[in-house]
Amino acid sequence: MERFIDRCRQEGLKVTPQRIAIYQVLMASRNHPSADTVYREMSATHPTISFDTVNRTLLTFADIGVIKTVESYSGSRRFDTETAPHHHVHCVKCGRISDFNDQGIDTVEVPDRVVRDFSVIGQRMVVSGICPECGGK
Repeated sequence: MERFIDRCRQEGLKVTPQRIAIYQVLMASRNHPSADTVYREMSATHPTISFDTVNRTLLTFADIGVIKTVESYSGSRRFDTETAPHHHVHCVKCGRISDFNDQGIDTVEVPDRVVRDFSVIGQRMVVSGICPECGGK
């Protein structure tokens, strides 16, 4: 939480009770929640908060680097509090997104044709599949 508060202050962002509560909801979740999921959880304890406030706050958090946006096949943006390099495996049936690390993938070089055209700032792999829970259905 201290790193979050420090980063907000470095970026000139006020540290409000609502922002802290939104970040706490994110930290408590390992499911890469959507803005709607965060909003529903927030509205239980902060009934006057709007979806727009939650969504804009999440996008601001992503802009300043305290969270990351995650690939999603559902059409809704998902968020991740783990900002260290890692990869994702995504269940195409239920939408579950799980983190994984792999040094072999981490060392894959970006193709020259990409490096020529883009200023590469990071890379991660997304594996699509069917999770154990959905596979048993």
